[in-house]
Amino acid sequence: MARERLQKVIAAAGLCSRRRAEELIAAGRVQVNGEVVAVLGATADPHSDTIVVDGAELTAEPFEFWAVHKPPGVVTTLKDPEGRPQARDLVPTRARVYPVGRLDVASSGLLLFTNDGALAHRLMHPRFAHTKVYEVLVSGYPSEDVLNQLRGGITLDDGPTLPAEVRQLKTTGDGTWLSITLREGRKRQIRRMLELVGYPVVHLKRVAFGPVKLGRLPSGQARPLAGRELADLRQLAGVAAPPRTGNPRNTALRATNKRPPRAAAGGTRGKPAGRSRLGQEFGPTTAPAGKSRSRQGGDPKRPRPARP
Repeated sequence: MARERLQKVIAAAGLCSRRRAEELIAAGRVQVNGEVVAVLGATADPHSDTIVVDGAELTAEPFEFWAVHKPPGVVTTLKDPEGRPQARDLVPTRARVYPVGRLDVASSGLLLFTNDGALAHRLMHPRFAHTKVYEVLVSGYPSEDVLNQLRGGITLDDGPTLPAEVRQLKTTGDGTWLSITLREGRKRQIRRMLELVGYPVVHLKRVAFGPVKLGRLPSGQARPLAGRELADLRQLAGVAAPPRTGNPRNTALRATNKRPPRAAAGGTRGKPAGRSRLGQEFGPTTAPAGKSRSRQGGDPKRPRPARP
């Protein structure tokens, strides 16, 4: 496999952000194959090199991919000084997953979580302009001219927005429901856009991120991405799936100073390559030669006894 910048490898392990990884490297706290590396341009192969951070070796952990329905009042950040509920706590896994992008505390809807740093980077970077769809209730009843302003782009205090797809869904006694599709993700962008044209947001929910839809996922619940969703997401981001191999270092990485436990006898042998129901990716495992049996059991080569 091709070598990658060391800070990218560490970030992909879910250990920390790329910026924090650069600080660790510059401080001489990272070793590759037993040698301290303090140069930010250094590269490493995560599947063949031994990488140690603060004395802990990066070892294998499967990639996980989750969809979460964030309720209002729950924060996306992984550390909140105010002690508010965190969306990460809704994901039923011990893996070091983190959010792909953000939703402000008052908003609800779809959040993606993963420990795949390469995929998360591609999905969050503004250069790739992935679509995100929101359903928004605004106070009042905007005219078609106002909707056209939003479609063409609004000049905010941090510059003009990209054109957006905007359509009216329905009107109620509380106001108007709009569907808004963005290809960028500035802080509180939709709220600022609608406030500028005179129609403040009452409720805001993200219902899709690229090919992944919120669907009927209940508020406050999480689910692993389906295989087709994950494949479409990787294709959208231009990120290849990890090699399918029995070597656990060809999946994700995590920081640990312990060796991975051996599989229990009769555990996963003979299972085909694929994705588990928990949204993980893993390589193929094979049964030892000569151990296969027929569906009826017994030795398939043993002749049946003659009938009396």
